[in-house]
Amino acid sequence: MPQIQLTPAQRKQYRADAHHLSPVVMIGNDGLTDAVKKEIDAALSAHGLIKVRVFSDDRVAREAMLQTLADELHAAPIQHIGKLLVLWRPKLEKARTVDEDRMPAPRDFKVLKYSKRAGQRPEVKTLRVLGNQRLTAGGNVKRAKPKPPVSLKKRSQA
Repeated sequence: MPQIQLTPAQRKQYRADAHHLSPVVMIGNDGLTDAVKKEIDAALSAHGLIKVRVFSDDRVAREAMLQTLADELHAAPIQHIGKLLVLWRPKLEKARTVDEDRMPAPRDFKVLKYSKRAGQRPEVKTLRVLGNQRLTAGGNVKRAKPKPPVSLKKRSQA
């Protein structure tokens, strides 16, 4: 599969997004080795848009590296400015299996708090319950697991 083709507007947007990035991979005197390609591939998979610094004074060699990386890693060459190369590849979404028993935390619950005075409306409160907490019947948030007992030494220091 050849490199990804982008419109000039897309390339401009990716150049702007890459402006504040730091280089994540540096290519030394050995050039484009298999280990360097593997690192660049991992960085593209993790970040999508990366900068690569090349420690070579030969501009033609840097251009060839940019084209080689784009072709072999199925990425789009965004920019070659000085000794920096910018590459982009769309990040793949991870397929997650949904476990029916697990619920994401934190969860928000709406609880009615009744006033002690007669004739007033109940107050609606939103309580955030974290993964290690539970909501009691009275509308309070408690820890799911009790705290471990405090030693006598620590109790006397407090």
